[in-house]
Amino acid sequence: MANKNLFTSAVAKIMPRTDAFNREGSIAYAYGPEAKLAQLAATGTLSDGFYSGAQAQLADVLDTASKVDAEWVAKCAIYARQSGAMKDMPALLTAVLTMSDPDLSVPVFKRVIDNGRMLRNFVQIMRSGQIGRTSLGSRPKRLVREWLEQASYRQLMHAATGKDPSLADIVKMVHPAPADAGRRAFYGWLIGKPYDLEALPAEIAEFEAWKKDRSRPLPEVPFEWLTSFELTRKQWAKLADRMGWQALRMNLNTLARHEAFGLKGVEDKVANRLSDPAAFAKVKPAPYQLMTALTQVGDGVPLSVQAALEKALEASVAKVPKLKGNVIVCPDVSGSMQSPATGYRKGATSVVRCIDIAALVAAAVLRTNRKARVLPFAERVVDVELKPYARLAANAEKLASIWGGGTNVSAPLAKLNREKAKVDTIVIVSDNQSWIDNNYYGPTAVMTEWSKLKTRNPGAKLICIDIQPYGSTQAKDRKDIMNVGGFTDAVFGAMARFANGEARDWTEIVNEVEIFEVK
Repeated sequence: MANKNLFTSAVAKIMPRTDAFNREGSIAYAYGPEAKLAQLAATGTLSDGFYSGAQAQLADVLDTASKVDAEWVAKCAIYARQSGAMKDMPALLTAVLTMSDPDLSVPVFKRVIDNGRMLRNFVQIMRSGQIGRTSLGSRPKRLVREWLEQASYRQLMHAATGKDPSLADIVKMVHPAPADAGRRAFYGWLIGKPYDLEALPAEIAEFEAWKKDRSRPLPEVPFEWLTSFELTRKQWAKLADRMGWQALRMNLNTLARHEAFGLKGVEDKVANRLSDPAAFAKVKPAPYQLMTALTQVGDGVPLSVQAALEKALEASVAKVPKLKGNVIVCPDVSGSMQSPATGYRKGATSVVRCIDIAALVAAAVLRTNRKARVLPFAERVVDVELKPYARLAANAEKLASIWGGGTNVSAPLAKLNREKAKVDTIVIVSDNQSWIDNNYYGPTAVMTEWSKLKTRNPGAKLICIDIQPYGSTQAKDRKDIMNVGGFTDAVFGAMARFANGEARDWTEIVNEVEIFEVK
């Protein structure tokens, strides 16, 4: 018999040939430079991943950014920050623009560097030497100085929470001009220089007084400034009122450990804050953050508070679209999906795994598409029974408990073809490092199986959600296939638009970003 790999069918020949290899050495489709930078911006965390290290990821970003025009770099930076809620990557792309297009870096800086943490990220990247310089330079220094001069005291106090570099380091670098005696006193206090105590902002003066006399009321400063001191449970209860929404979500076990929930009214206040629609809409927490919080709460956290978290989780996926017809969602549960979603980083490795995100996407789609089929896969499709009316967290946890084995992205498509199933939309959530189904020649197995499925379902659409920054896919973008990176509300929005025929690919969505803020 002739070699089937060499002498493929006529159908296979009209499908796009692969042009890359994935991190497992199997055939794949490379993203074009624009799509690749968008994918890196939305999923990259500049940390060690399952298949590549942080340094390799950084080199990939810088190389890809050099192959596209500066305007696209700008749009990716803004998209990653405002739609993708990323931190390191938009700061890096903004820093890149200070070298490639200094004029364009100005509006991008103002859109991306929106809090103290982002400011510290930007300065750290600029001074690292990774983008070609070890100093800020005149224009970036001016941008940083303007940020400091325009920031409120509250913003400055939050910016002073953190180091490497600290806000004090940054002030010493750029020498902001104090607009009044209060700002001058604040800068002096911050960097350890003499200052006028009477001119010091009231919050800082109260903090200094409180450090000398702990019987005084807690000062109105960021709660992180206070937690290094020994506090009473009443003081912890007070902090529960003051913490930001995200900080409250992350410190529930801490509040329980310090017995704050034992005080009258604290439980109700915390539960009401977590489930407050207005606060939730303002913060826009990522669904996987809420699921993680739910799985980590200890026995000391009251059930009403846990219920409020679950209510918030349900609200976080409210934008999952209702898709018409027969919907199939396929979460990758292979071994590599056990890796942290944001990569490995000493002292800062996320407990959220790729498989947790894939499971949550599947559970969320099932939540709004009650008749959807869920086909988790590794080397093959894994049988699992999910109840569409079950708690979102329960279904996600059940899916995440299924894991192990190699990656075979085409497995669910092959199963559907064997069944001759009727399909309208398929959603695959994966790191795209398929190797069990490697063809070595011609199209990927995913494209081969998709072609077979399309002969029976000509109107079907395939959505591939890529949650890792590895730069290749198993399905080539075209009118019936969309690759989208990351996992935020932006992904759900992209799904809805694609399913409704409003957008053909992800680059069109990123391209709609306005570089100059519309007022």
